[in-house]
Amino acid sequence: QVQLVESGGGLVQAGDSLRLSCAASGRTFDRYTMAWFRQAPGKEREFVAGINWSGSSVSYADSVKGRFTISRDNAKKTVYLQMNSLKAEDTAVYFCAADLTPWRTVVPSAGYDAWGQGTQVTVSS
Repeated sequence: QVQLVESGGGLVQAGDSLRLSCAASGRTFDRYTMAWFRQAPGKEREFVAGINWSGSSVSYADSVKGRFTISRDNAKKTVYLQMNSLKAEDTAVYFCAADLTPWRTVVPSAGYDAWGQGTQVTVSS
């Protein structure tokens, strides 16, 4: 199993940048696709970005393309989400997730198996 702990959330102004981190425990982190989801008040959880085990495949929601970048460091068992040009509509709780099917070459937008507790990102306009 994999345990995930997010960090890096906070309160920023529109146009600012923020980097989220997700630290994973477990020996087989480097086999799994990792992703970030978010959930705004009153809305369903939505896929934001994902990266496969090697970093050779990434996927983004249309709403964040060109502003957010997902990356991973398998040696540190950590996945990152660099968020630039933040907007008020990016305000949400951000969750890290792991797809425990190993060695995927395509990043799915659903069906993730392990979740972190979430970190709040608030963007003031």
